[in-house]
Amino acid sequence: MLPGMSQRIDGRPDDQLRPIKIERGFASNAPGSVMIHAGQTMVLCTASVAADVPPWLAGRGKGWVTAEYNMLPGSTSPRKPRDRAKVDGRTTEIQRLIGRSLRAVVDLEALGERSITVDCDVIRADGGTRTASITGAFVALVDAVRSIDIDPPDPSRVFRDSVAAVSVGLVDRRVRLDLNYHEDAAAEVDMNVVMTGGDRFVEVQGTGEEATFSATELQQLVAAATAGVARLTELQRESLGPHWPGA
Repeated sequence: MLPGMSQRIDGRPDDQLRPIKIERGFASNAPGSVMIHAGQTMVLCTASVAADVPPWLAGRGKGWVTAEYNMLPGSTSPRKPRDRAKVDGRTTEIQRLIGRSLRAVVDLEALGERSITVDCDVIRADGGTRTASITGAFVALVDAVRSIDIDPPDPSRVFRDSVAAVSVGLVDRRVRLDLNYHEDAAAEVDMNVVMTGGDRFVEVQGTGEEATFSATELQQLVAAATAGVARLTELQRESLGPHWPGA
């Protein structure tokens, strides 16, 4: 722990990720599947391939990658009602974020005219479900692309980079990495940062919760997130091993 860093409710120093575990091949029926654990948060990411594209893309020689996100009823307390006919606004926003993040590192022309849908289902929620979803979804997407056996695309061309995400925040005016639910609820500033393995930003979502933050604090938050994403990228690479794109 660096000087001046504080202990947190789970014993971590401010700059440490929660224990991360990436289990590939978790669901045998999906060509790409990952159970990702980020502390107590668990998300099942499954990637499915279809041999067509949305009508507005047909005949353009490009594929499509999209995502759906859902919190299962028992993932949180109190119980979260199932999304039925209408998806709530938070769910819509998160699944669009996941889809944008994945498409940011995919060459859709190299993918060919096929669609891949990544479903991110939260099994247990303790903060950081959207960031864990993005990190796990990328690994599931790589395995799904590798599974294609009819006119298979070259994964080294499909993937321009990797992508991962992490949360950061100001809690008691301290910069903390990878917030759990307790910290997220107490944070004066909450931020989600999506980055590529090449240190390029995809999206930064930062909000003051009844508080403001300075330019210096913003730089500190981004620096902490950058270090966190670098570590998550290492874990993704370790999980995929020789199947890492470009390996």
